[in-house]
Amino acid sequence: MNMEKISCTINGNLDDSKFNEPIPWIGLYVVAASAACAIAMAIDAFHGFRYRKFWFPCKWFALNATTLTIIAVAVKLSVDLNTSMPRSHDQLTKLSSTAFMCTVIGNSLPSLGTMRDKEMMMNVLALGILVITIIVNVCIQLGTGVIYVFFIEHVVVMLLMVILFAIVVSLALAFPAIKFYLDLKYNKKYKIAKTESINHANDSITQRLTDDLERYWVMAHTCNPQFVMGRLATCTASGAFCLLSALILAEAMLRTYLMPSSFRFCDGQSDYKWSSIFILVTQAVGVGVGTIAPAARLFTAIKFTCPHKAKRACRLKFLWVEKYWISKLHHLKESTLDLRFCGRRGRKLVHNTKNKVLDVCIWIQKAVVVSSKSVRLTSIYSVYLLLIFLGSSMKLVSLFRYTGTNQNIDAESEANNSCKLDLSRYVLLLEGEDNLENLMMGCDRDATGHWIRMGRKEQPRHLIRLLERLGTTRGFEGVYNFDSDQVPSLDLEEPPNSWALPVVTLTSIAIAVGNTNFHLVKELINCVHEGLIYIRVVENSLDIKRDLVNIRKAAENLWAGVELHYKWLDVDLREMASQGKCPRDIISQLSDIAKNKFSEYKKNDIIGCLRDSPSKWPGQLLAANSMYRVCQTLLLTTDHKSNECIIESLTAMITGIIGAALTNLEHAISIKCHHSSIEEREEIVRFGIFLLGKSEKILEILSCQPLPSSDPEQLACINEWRALSKERNTLACDSSPTTTSTGDSNFSTSPDLYLNIM
Repeated sequence: MNMEKISCTINGNLDDSKFNEPIPWIGLYVVAASAACAIAMAIDAFHGFRYRKFWFPCKWFALNATTLTIIAVAVKLSVDLNTSMPRSHDQLTKLSSTAFMCTVIGNSLPSLGTMRDKEMMMNVLALGILVITIIVNVCIQLGTGVIYVFFIEHVVVMLLMVILFAIVVSLALAFPAIKFYLDLKYNKKYKIAKTESINHANDSITQRLTDDLERYWVMAHTCNPQFVMGRLATCTASGAFCLLSALILAEAMLRTYLMPSSFRFCDGQSDYKWSSIFILVTQAVGVGVGTIAPAARLFTAIKFTCPHKAKRACRLKFLWVEKYWISKLHHLKESTLDLRFCGRRGRKLVHNTKNKVLDVCIWIQKAVVVSSKSVRLTSIYSVYLLLIFLGSSMKLVSLFRYTGTNQNIDAESEANNSCKLDLSRYVLLLEGEDNLENLMMGCDRDATGHWIRMGRKEQPRHLIRLLERLGTTRGFEGVYNFDSDQVPSLDLEEPPNSWALPVVTLTSIAIAVGNTNFHLVKELINCVHEGLIYIRVVENSLDIKRDLVNIRKAAENLWAGVELHYKWLDVDLREMASQGKCPRDIISQLSDIAKNKFSEYKKNDIIGCLRDSPSKWPGQLLAANSMYRVCQTLLLTTDHKSNECIIESLTAMITGIIGAALTNLEHAISIKCHHSSIEEREEIVRFGIFLLGKSEKILEILSCQPLPSSDPEQLACINEWRALSKERNTLACDSSPTTTSTGDSNFSTSPDLYLNIM
């Protein structure tokens, strides 16, 4: 009965008087979506200017499912077929929505470079559906009279939208081949860089690693997919089309409000009422802000692609289409279709049709590329006079400045540049990008130095103080002393050791025995916390086969409880320390607890985890096994030592293990930079540079310590360190006790070194 009163009139007809009441609030929904897009584009533009990334990478406004949904809401007025829009600002909102679509396409182009092939195809397909929907609906509105002014403006903007979408498709077809080509060049340059690094092996470790990272940075930066995308002809030409669409919207708005007699608008009010003016303002601002990045890419590309020395090359090559643009289409043309549902004639027809269609696509692709290069070349001549004027103005201003200081600065900068590495041969260029090495390097000339300086501000002071003890704690002996071969195994097979798990286990024991001097334990916890950050980098980088994944996770989960709650698994270490027992009894109690936990888990092993490889055991089982072995090893050498002596001994072991693990930092950073994908390579190299700045002091300390081997593959694994120790122990036992070895190994041959291992 209530539904009848609301939906029907007295005569029984449908009551639609309230159907249009929510429309203004829907308009605010459009405003919110438009504002979200505008803010994201503004942040990307600000980020590009702030960090001198003038190809303006898409960090906030990237083409994905979320942004496509928001864009679809923002351009609702373009697809609204039957809502009357009588007044001037109502008609302008129709045009602003279409121009806004052009702007968001131009802004999102670099984000295509970060996508995988399948993801790119799905996003481009979704964008195409939205573009086609907008064009069809606008054409319908032009025919029905919903849009009754700005006919030429709408037609031109829709044409620009089609061109921009054609550019999106062109880039999506070309970029897989571009990434493959750049990966091949990167691997070749990486081999050259490694050879050059080996030739400078006598340099200090920090200088050698700095030089390596500078080479990696140039390679990673110049093959950054968004940077590559931003300097391609089609992407840079999109800036001209976005700028043109913004000018068309500006022209329509200026004519409407400054020359009202040019148009004749209808009276009345749209269903969107007061919200339409908010939509117009928001989208106009969005178009203005969103045009900054595409237009800046165009002007930057003019500087990059066509400097004074390369003008002639640009004139000669603008009609040339590089192979990577049509490589994908040629590959599709050469591939055969496996058709079994039709006869020979049917397969022949399908095959010929496919080839004809692909021939047309190849022709269209070439036309898009040549047109984009023509737009860029036209822009050069258009901007040339402006640059001459600005250059003359700068020279005029410089006449009124004191030149002596500038000369000194220039001389100093030239002297500094002469001392730097020649990195121009590590620049990765595409076909047609000749003579651009210096220009590309100039756009990010001090990135390595900047991130090293940033890292130096965050050096781990606690860890540095701990590692400075290496000179007084017999170096890396902790690697050999924390686990003895005399300890019986809890299972038939022992899990491999990792760098992090014994450090966490030894720290847990230190908390349990450090009741009287807990301030020393707190300092040790801070040191271990900082050290585990670096150990995590080493293990994640060097465990290429992923054999130690479970062990690393066990150490991370165990450390969270130890650091935050002073608990090893569910054992309260501080409560155990407060019982007043001697250190040996506490260690024995921890050993018994660990053994019982292992046996309990083994008894309840319903899913048969113990039948797997020990490296795949659950984390609690790995933690219990580590605690048992470390405690049993300590009981072999611990008699009735005081708490201070036990803490000192545990600290020495932890220092040795962390120090030995961090000798792999150089190798870990190099491997991490090389084995990363092209999409994330620049970010990883930047992290490596930042990490170098943080660890410079650590590397200097560790460079003074002797290593058991010069092979980085052996130093990467803690078990290899222990195996090398056993070999040295055997050699020492076979040699005469009165003879001092001065062989190739750098380790001391003092018998005390080997007594602690047994």
